[in-house]
Amino acid sequence: MEWNPSQYGAEAQSLLSLAGDGRRLMPLVSPRNTDAALAARLRRPARDLFPNAAMPEAALAGLWLYCGFFDESHAIAQDLDTAEGSYWHGILHRMEPDLWNAGYWFRRVGQHSIFPELRSAAAALGYQHGSRWDPLAFIEACGHPSSGNQQRLQQVQLAEWQLLFHHCAKAD
Repeated sequence: MEWNPSQYGAEAQSLLSLAGDGRRLMPLVSPRNTDAALAARLRRPARDLFPNAAMPEAALAGLWLYCGFFDESHAIAQDLDTAEGSYWHGILHRMEPDLWNAGYWFRRVGQHSIFPELRSAAAALGYQHGSRWDPLAFIEACGHPSSGNQQRLQQVQLAEWQLLFHHCAKAD
């Protein structure tokens, strides 16, 4: 997938531009953002930020996460009884890091539709673990990175974020 934040609407693109344009590598362990001005801009109804999105609430959970607001993203993800809500929830706990809890949420995801493309993107980045995407193996790798593969894991994590965000924020 070619990343293009303009396809999610002007306001979402503007918010993404403040946090790295959806291209910034996110740390494997999430710091907590305290930027009150950015948080105020994010505190909008999901449908206002993503008027044409297939899953606006899930897209908003992903946007909060990308911007570094763990608690706000978590509050949305935990209330979404969908594979996407469980997926965001799993990523959050992987980045917490609470590896057991992350595994719990990824087991609830099951086989997500972005997995084949994520496996291909990960392989292109030099991360391979079997013939299909294994989120539990990725949790383990992120929880215990070697000094030489941390950036690769961050690159795969970004590809994962972009694919899931696109899945949620694309027009329905």
